[in-house]
Amino acid sequence: MTSILLVDDHDDIRDVVTRHLQKHGFTVATATNGVEAVLAVAQSAPSLILMDINMPELDGIEATMQIRSTDPEVRIPVIALTAYALPDDEARAMAAGCDAFHPKPIDFDRLREQIRTLIS
Repeated sequence: MTSILLVDDHDDIRDVVTRHLQKHGFTVATATNGVEAVLAVAQSAPSLILMDINMPELDGIEATMQIRSTDPEVRIPVIALTAYALPDDEARAMAAGCDAFHPKPIDFDRLREQIRTLIS
């Protein structure tokens, strides 16, 4: 079963996305900020990470860079989720090591397609 780490500082977004992904057969763990995300990945590597970009304590860009730097041999796909959907924001996310970019509000059909593509 595909395990997804969903990282977002908003309770309502975590709840909606978690329910949707579970309904489609994914196992979902959550983190509320980048610090929790880095720790969660170190403890149990998920199949894929959905990473909000704008969060307190440690943002998604820095968290992705830290995850990428811990073990270059392990490449967990990361999809950046953000309300900031300008071209510069996407370029920043990709430069940090994200594999895909998904603007909010979330298009769940497109998100599931991105997940399937990255984990296949």
